[in-house]
Amino acid sequence: MKKKVCLIVICCIVFVVGFVKLYQYIRVKNAKVEVTLVDDLTVEFGEQRRISDFIVKMNGDQMKDQEVLFDQLGKKEISFVYTNDDHIKVQYQFFVEVVDTMKPLIWLGSQYRVKKDSDIDFTKVILCGDNSDPSPKCFVEGSYDIHTPGEYPLTFKAIDSSGNESEQKFILNVYEPVIEDKEEEMEDTRIDFLEYVKNYKNENTKIGIDLSSHQGDVDFEKLKNTGVEFVILRVGSKSGKGKFFLDQKFKRNMELAKKYDIPVGVYFYSYAENVFDAKKEALWVLKQIKGYNIELPIVFDWEEWHYFNYYHLSFYELNRMASSFIKTVEDSSYQGMLYSSKAYLESIWEPFDHVWLAHYTSQTSYEGTYDFWQLTSNGKVDGVEGPVDINIYYPKRK
Repeated sequence: MKKKVCLIVICCIVFVVGFVKLYQYIRVKNAKVEVTLVDDLTVEFGEQRRISDFIVKMNGDQMKDQEVLFDQLGKKEISFVYTNDDHIKVQYQFFVEVVDTMKPLIWLGSQYRVKKDSDIDFTKVILCGDNSDPSPKCFVEGSYDIHTPGEYPLTFKAIDSSGNESEQKFILNVYEPVIEDKEEEMEDTRIDFLEYVKNYKNENTKIGIDLSSHQGDVDFEKLKNTGVEFVILRVGSKSGKGKFFLDQKFKRNMELAKKYDIPVGVYFYSYAENVFDAKKEALWVLKQIKGYNIELPIVFDWEEWHYFNYYHLSFYELNRMASSFIKTVEDSSYQGMLYSSKAYLESIWEPFDHVWLAHYTSQTSYEGTYDFWQLTSNGKVDGVEGPVDINIYYPKRK
């Protein structure tokens, strides 16, 4: 008897559960869905938009207004769940067309000089890149003779996978190298560190230098006595075979900077080819600086512009590389930063929160935000043999 009762109870429960599920299914299936979208459902490649940006009105409230990154060309499905006026959760999907209307970039002026008999491929050495296409079609129109000095009017053209086209007219100047009979003694044109202190030091700035093995054995006691307020040290880079190497003077420079109480930041000279490379570089840097007190940023320094075409990188992917490096070091509680020159910051890099600007001039015209400004590579400071980069740090800029 008890078994029959239990069986009846179980059957009743199964029936009720099934009925409830069926009821919910029918209720959702017949739920009223009224969503009006914007007329233009096209988005530019690389944009990040919220779902609500595409909705004019709907019969209810959106449950979660997610951000969507549009990093692939073509149709992209957007799906979201909202509660309608009858308090029923319903799902809605629509499609957005991701397009690319940005023209490729040709990094070329009106003149380009090459030596006679040079073995050169202009489509490789002249930077030709695109925001979304890692390998835009680049070619030169016009005739020239690399073995005959002269001026040749040419046109450099670039076409990306979306059909966007750029062109730049230029004069190819093929010249005969001049062989000089004797070497002239070079005049020392370096500007003394104290001149930069005089012109740029105030309550909102600090004046310092950056160092690598190229400066040899630096006398940090003299740096301290001269008034160097910080140093940014090259921690390392990668060899042609992709192997990491520590800058030969990094440990010495780091230990002496700490000995003389000079605040330190570090930079890594990157040869990353993708996001994963950049993250590996950041992790390697974190290992090298373990145990040291790094008061200033860890900097991502990618300068392979002359060989950019060989990398087959889109500008979008390049920026993701920098973001990956910076995020990795910031996840370990350091401040990450991007180093680059004014021209590339304005043309290729996206805005970053923290920037080390390179612009060799007495007064920069760069309008973006920056924490450090490298204003010369031809500085002279007591304690360093040869030219040295001089930098201004703006600690209060956030």
